[in-house]
Amino acid sequence: MNFLRLVGALYRPTGVISRTYCPGAPEPCRLSDSLVEALSTAVGLKNISTSYAVREQHGKDESYHEPQPADVVVWPESTNAVSKVATICYDNNVPMIPFGTGTGLESGVSAPRGGVCLNLTKMDQVLDLHPEDFDVSVQPGVTRNALNSYLRDTGLWFPVDPGADASLCGMAATSASGTNAVRYGTMRENVMNMEVVLPDGTIINTAGKDRRTKKTAAGYNLTNIYVGSEGTLGIITKTTLRLYGIPETIMAAVCSFPSVQAAVDTTVMTMQSGIPIARIEFLDDVMMDACNKFGGLDYPVAPTLFLEFHGSEKNVADQAEAVAEIAQMNEGSDFQMASDPAQRKKLWSARHNAWYAGLALKPGSKGCATDVCVPISRLPEVIVETKEDISKSSLIGPIVGHVGDGNFHSLLIIDPDDPAQIEEAHVLHERMARRALAVGGTCTGEHGIGLGKRHLLREEMGEGTFNVMKALKHALDPKNIMNPEKVIPV
Repeated sequence: MNFLRLVGALYRPTGVISRTYCPGAPEPCRLSDSLVEALSTAVGLKNISTSYAVREQHGKDESYHEPQPADVVVWPESTNAVSKVATICYDNNVPMIPFGTGTGLESGVSAPRGGVCLNLTKMDQVLDLHPEDFDVSVQPGVTRNALNSYLRDTGLWFPVDPGADASLCGMAATSASGTNAVRYGTMRENVMNMEVVLPDGTIINTAGKDRRTKKTAAGYNLTNIYVGSEGTLGIITKTTLRLYGIPETIMAAVCSFPSVQAAVDTTVMTMQSGIPIARIEFLDDVMMDACNKFGGLDYPVAPTLFLEFHGSEKNVADQAEAVAEIAQMNEGSDFQMASDPAQRKKLWSARHNAWYAGLALKPGSKGCATDVCVPISRLPEVIVETKEDISKSSLIGPIVGHVGDGNFHSLLIIDPDDPAQIEEAHVLHERMARRALAVGGTCTGEHGIGLGKRHLLREEMGEGTFNVMKALKHALDPKNIMNPEKVIPV
């Protein structure tokens, strides 16, 4: 048995399940025996696999895109091990693809040129917690829920919530945000420092080693260059994050509306009134119907806002009263409200299960999801036009949104084996993105560019800015081996 077969036979990571999809005959590992042996030496024989089932799983995220497996998957257990893998790949011109929890939606972990996938989940330690300074440093295997469980007894939490229990370094790499961004900001505002392994194995700290100040005017802002870089400029092996005090009182509310326009107008008026709302989420009638059927709920099948208020007991009551008045001005229903944690969870269950509820509308289907973000004053018209566009198509397409910051998503339900449906979904998403660009918005508020939106990035940025991005990519990754083909095609 040669070394490649030995590696493939010896190791099957716990929890890896092969999917039934197989695009033709499984592709064998294309790397040489000696290269795989060098990688095995760097990470240990138990931390490497060339099994096709393992590689296939790591070549796909939650998107509808078909798997594009790497040639080898490795599980480094330290930053030094990541550095050794990077050095080997750099010396041999082998692509590298970082992998966290695989919850992305733009095919960011696929390996169109093969190479080495670095699964970072074994680096799962909370390294430094400074509760008095409201910051913490974590390795890439630490997820959002794991960190908040760790913080439970400190009175602190990390509020950025993209929905999935994503890895925090992966969230930094994609500039994730989610339901709490309207109050607490996105990952871009909450990452203070990063440890990054460059393509040649060099280890850097974007704000300087062990620096964790709330602000700095020292040099170029390298931290924000790596936030949202989607693994194309280096491998994030540690991130330092801002923390927040757990609010004294949290109150949730749900309110339905006669139209999309009325619901979104309520959002805009709430934000323009300066009410410090923590969450304000929109679900259209199609999604509410899906959530009722999926979760056995009985919400009105109508455009609906899910809201949350944080603060002292009096402040929360005042905020809820003010928003309720705005909702009534737009013909909204009376608020369903809850402050007990169990009742809040029940109230929010529709929003939290929206993705799976949408897919359940058509069993066996796949979800083709995209997002855009627009200036909040233009949000009503863009959502209404997008919903009208989807209603004229042959596809089912629920809409949800983090509307407090102008961000919304469409989930088009498609048959992945029907080329006509896939093409129709692409056309709808193209129109949605260009509709956002036309009013000064962006083609993605939080999903990222990945493979599918590279041409839109060029349109959004303009040729001059796009060329600066290409120059930056070439400077930091001259061999184009870091997650190649993503964001900036070279």
